[in-house]
Amino acid sequence: MAKPAILTVDDDPEVLQAVSRDLRHQYGDRFRIVRADSGIAALDVVQQLKLRNEPVALFLVDQRMPQMGGVEFLERAKSIFPDAKRALLTAYADTDAAIKSINSARLDYYLLKPWNPPQERLYPVLDDLLDDWLAGFRPPFEGIRVIGNRWSPFSHQVKDFLARNQIPYRWLDIELEPDAAKLVEYAQADGRQQLPLVIFPDGSRLIQPSNLEIAAKIGLQTQAERPFYDLAIVGGGPAGLAAAVYGASEGLSTVLIEREAPGGQAGTSSRIENYLGFPVGLSGSDLARRGVTQARRFGVEILTPQVVTGVKLQDPYRVLQLADGSEISCHALLVATGVSYRWLTVPGADKLTGAGIYYGAAMTEAIACSNEEVYLVGGANSAGQAAMYFSKYASKVIMLVRGESLSSSMSQYLIDQIAATENIKVCTSCSVIEVKGDEHLEAIVIAHAKSGETETVLARSLFIFIGASPKTDWLDGVIQRDAQGFIITGLDLMHNGKSPRGWPLERSPFLLEASVPGIFAAGDVRYGSIKRVASGVGEGSIAIQFVHRYLSNV
Repeated sequence: MAKPAILTVDDDPEVLQAVSRDLRHQYGDRFRIVRADSGIAALDVVQQLKLRNEPVALFLVDQRMPQMGGVEFLERAKSIFPDAKRALLTAYADTDAAIKSINSARLDYYLLKPWNPPQERLYPVLDDLLDDWLAGFRPPFEGIRVIGNRWSPFSHQVKDFLARNQIPYRWLDIELEPDAAKLVEYAQADGRQQLPLVIFPDGSRLIQPSNLEIAAKIGLQTQAERPFYDLAIVGGGPAGLAAAVYGASEGLSTVLIEREAPGGQAGTSSRIENYLGFPVGLSGSDLARRGVTQARRFGVEILTPQVVTGVKLQDPYRVLQLADGSEISCHALLVATGVSYRWLTVPGADKLTGAGIYYGAAMTEAIACSNEEVYLVGGANSAGQAAMYFSKYASKVIMLVRGESLSSSMSQYLIDQIAATENIKVCTSCSVIEVKGDEHLEAIVIAHAKSGETETVLARSLFIFIGASPKTDWLDGVIQRDAQGFIITGLDLMHNGKSPRGWPLERSPFLLEASVPGIFAAGDVRYGSIKRVASGVGEGSIAIQFVHRYLSNV
């Protein structure tokens, strides 16, 4: 943590130097001594300290200064650092003004010039003030601060990106936090029109930043260190991370490219309880963190956020084209991009996405839902895990399930947990047919299939977990996919014992190999895969065996 500051202000250079010297001699080991030569300059310094989240313990200010006197400065500074101690340096002739300022500026003490010897006339007073300040001091959060509006899609995007990449941050809602508006003012942002405002520990800030801008600022790697790799993996979910760990540990130069954050859809799960080796369960973010640490330990390069837009075949190489215009070449390519939740296609949904309608667990919004009713659409494991998580915060969680029961789509352990949780209600044969709201979600219209009736209920938060679709458009025309976009591999490519059309090798495709030699698929993106975390990890690790066999003949 940065040392708390003692700010001394005086327009006389000799006095300012002398008091700074005495303060540094006595307190420099515990406090940072900051000085300013005018009240106006000092006010700017105080605002910058606030932006950097550095606390001020004491203001020691001269009374007689041009443009802005000491009392006026203290009155303005106390709104920025209300807990800082305030002391005035004054000549004997100004003692009346000092006494009057005890009430107006909430002055803690005034000292007469000269203060020599400081051991008798300065340090005892300041020791007492600083001890009093330290007794009530609580160190500030040291990290990124995000100032925005709960209903802003841009704010949700920033929070979600930071959370999924496991970057600690503090959220300040402009509507609820008194300091939020002040920080926006000090950062010289144009009010609420330029939110979210992201302030970094060094005081620098970004206004309405993209994920790529944030990544560059916090040091995430978005560019490859070299042009060629033995193995390139697209997608950083369980399958991709497992493949990266096994590939790199077995000597393959490996790069993993992830468009959002390592962990994939599984990384948003609040609790995974049926994963082998974790009897009390673990969160998706914890699994992702462990996987990333393990992969980097073996030398895997992880590029995030980075998007692959296409692939060219230049035998024996596969050349990945990235969104920033750069290219990466590799011998073998593994596609492990997983799946995404399908969008809610009902009237009003598009404009309210990120403003009350969220896809996936959106754990960043959980605290904001405290004591509210939360609606979830979906009946698979991801929806059940989210329901259990939100039940800790919301007054009630209502699950809207299109099917007649949960048993056909959800694990029994989750069904049992939901049944035992009093504030979770499961509404079967129910679907959302419309959402309403101007700037944020205000109500949803629910259709009850059994009765044929519809009802409109007030709602501020709706979380979507419906179906799954792969993002494989960038592979169009390169490899075979089914009608939904899932990648066809191995035996599913064979017809009457023959390899797929255009297959150039005498051997048949390997188990996880696509219709082009050297391109593999693992996890949820693969046609016929089992949509479970453990199976994704298994496929990712198994794929490396076939990558080695492919490379041995390249």
